[in-house]
Amino acid sequence: MLKKITQNETYSEPCALLLGGFDGIHIGHKTLLDEALKTGLPVGITSICGAKAGGDLYTFSEREHVYNAAGCAFVWEIPFTPELKETSPVAFLKSVFSRFRVKAVFCGEDFTFGKNAAGTPELLKKIAPCPVYALKLKTVNGMKVASTQIKRLLSEGNMREANALLIGGFFLQGVVEYGRRVGHSLGFPTVNLTYPQEKFPVREGVYGGYAETAAGRFPAIVNLGARPTFGVTERKTEAYLDGFNGDLYGQTVRIYPTEFYRPIKKFESREQLIEQLQKDIARLRAEVKHD
Repeated sequence: MLKKITQNETYSEPCALLLGGFDGIHIGHKTLLDEALKTGLPVGITSICGAKAGGDLYTFSEREHVYNAAGCAFVWEIPFTPELKETSPVAFLKSVFSRFRVKAVFCGEDFTFGKNAAGTPELLKKIAPCPVYALKLKTVNGMKVASTQIKRLLSEGNMREANALLIGGFFLQGVVEYGRRVGHSLGFPTVNLTYPQEKFPVREGVYGGYAETAAGRFPAIVNLGARPTFGVTERKTEAYLDGFNGDLYGQTVRIYPTEFYRPIKKFESREQLIEQLQKDIARLRAEVKHD
């Protein structure tokens, strides 16, 4: 089970450490993780929240699910504060190595850290009390695999390509809230989640995908964004879980949009919206059957 390390905590066991911002794990990061796991040591990962332009791929709570599933033993969660931004590279490394009993460090060859991103793998190798492995970057079709590339795909609604680069796929995790029960009145009850402000905003639209709940995994139609038919402009997440009957209020669920179906539009009547939802669900069921 993943251990969460906050600012004032330590991890006492000898370990291997992945150094970077890590707002998730993509297939480039996975090469680092695989090498670290080969050491046989517990593997930790550093994770900075709030440093990415436009938002992070995952929130801290979402990342914990990703790291745990990937085999990490612990995560050091670091909020990107003004103090952290002004921390020198040497001071940052001293904090790392005083907090953890690191026996091997893994990072990308382009890893930078500290104030003005002045820290480099070369400096890390000079200061680290253990071997440092700065690995070559992974490329796909000649392009470096990076969060910026994944965000571009998400902003286009290109979930297939984005998910091919992400370990575990893109998802939204949250506690099910009470909504307006409009979906219920239409015959399509939905779960409602808040889209976190710190999370990178994907293209608004209607998606096919699935949901993971305490009751199991269900195919889902996901609405990411506004609901103009009912005059709602607030960006929310609604998902119809095909085959689910029950109550999920107050429970944590994860919503995985996997295929962009259509842009959000305003329907002239409830009947038109119901007809479209029936088409969306038919498509979803056909895709699930095909898979």
